[in-house]
Amino acid sequence: MTAVAGARRPVARAATRDHGAWFLVLPALIPILLLSVGPLLYGVMLAFTDAQSGRTTATTWIGALNFRDLLHDTLFWESFRIGLVWAVGVTVPQFLLALGLALLLDQDLRLRRFARALAIVPWAMPEVVVGIMWRLVYSPDAGVLNETLRDLGLGDGRDWLSGLATALPAVIVVGVWAGMPQTTVALLAGLQNTPRELHEAAAVDGAGAWRRFRAVTWPALRPVALAITALNLIWNLNSFALVYVLTSGGPGGKTRLPMLFAYEEAFRYGQFGYAAAMGCVLVAVVSVLLAVFLAGRLRGGGDA
Repeated sequence: MTAVAGARRPVARAATRDHGAWFLVLPALIPILLLSVGPLLYGVMLAFTDAQSGRTTATTWIGALNFRDLLHDTLFWESFRIGLVWAVGVTVPQFLLALGLALLLDQDLRLRRFARALAIVPWAMPEVVVGIMWRLVYSPDAGVLNETLRDLGLGDGRDWLSGLATALPAVIVVGVWAGMPQTTVALLAGLQNTPRELHEAAAVDGAGAWRRFRAVTWPALRPVALAITALNLIWNLNSFALVYVLTSGGPGGKTRLPMLFAYEEAFRYGQFGYAAAMGCVLVAVVSVLLAVFLAGRLRGGGDA
């Protein structure tokens, strides 16, 4: 009996620790359930209904009818194509420029601390403020960009955000500028965790800067680079505020991202159920991207 009682005590203590751990996690878990998981489940449920704004009749269950209509909605798939162009067009230059800036800020330069602080200024600005500021830069009449082009004799300027050919590239430039600081900070942290002894040993062996980067810097930086690139791609695919302030999806839908399309369906046309179906498709796409990234990390043992 004594041996049995002694065996039960560790089990009881382990159960007590588990309950204590859940009690500590609960304050952080409740807001997630209420503000994230709850609305997500409600949105999924709404996608299978004909919910609309201003209706006096009860909302009815229509099954997968919204998703069937969505498959034949060419405007939505066009917005999805634009969203992919936007996400890739922002993420790739963002990473390359941030990598170059991180390598520069990792050097022992004068005023390095000031330069690092200056580099994160766009990150500290709200997206709405960034959008308003860049609207002024792109202004056709007195914008900084057009005035500079006039001073250089490169033309009379143009309306960058209203041109069918220039609107999306102009918005992509803003997205790169606004998101580059967080990528720079992540890459700079990865660079500073690379042992200096490896660089010194490679330099002693006669390796040049490019060879040291390929053999020493990039292998150590690769996990951080893959993680921040995946997160940026997912974040950019879900962009809304910046593009909404800059163009509201115009001109002619040339910058209408999927989130903007869903917003218009819900709050301009009152099609809540149909907009919820769009949101479900976007959640599914993001989930697939995240699953592919995690599978790759697990397959590589977390080091690739």
